[in-house]
Amino acid sequence: MKLVIAIVQDEDIEALTTALVEADFRFTKVSTSGSFLRLGNSSLLIGVEDERVPKVMEVLERTCHRRKQIAVPYSPALEPGLLYMPENFEVEVGGAIVFVANVERFERL
Repeated sequence: MKLVIAIVQDEDIEALTTALVEADFRFTKVSTSGSFLRLGNSSLLIGVEDERVPKVMEVLERTCHRRKQIAVPYSPALEPGLLYMPENFEVEVGGAIVFVANVERFERL
């Protein structure tokens, strides 16, 4: 048994969860946010048998896409004499961060 933890940008979550349900996977969705851009994302906890992990990965690859986005930096703490505002910059977002962990025990109550 494996626990697949997938961290996905909110822009991709609807397509992903629909595809997982259609492929007969159960999951728990937890709303989270990233620390760098502070954008919304979701973490999915998916318990699956070892042989079904490749199918979960296939669904993730098909529905979670990387894209470029303009990031607006947060203004620094204002201190006397400090008025520097960094410029916007382009970053790559999306896709999925996936962890697969062994599960020692699983019970559905």
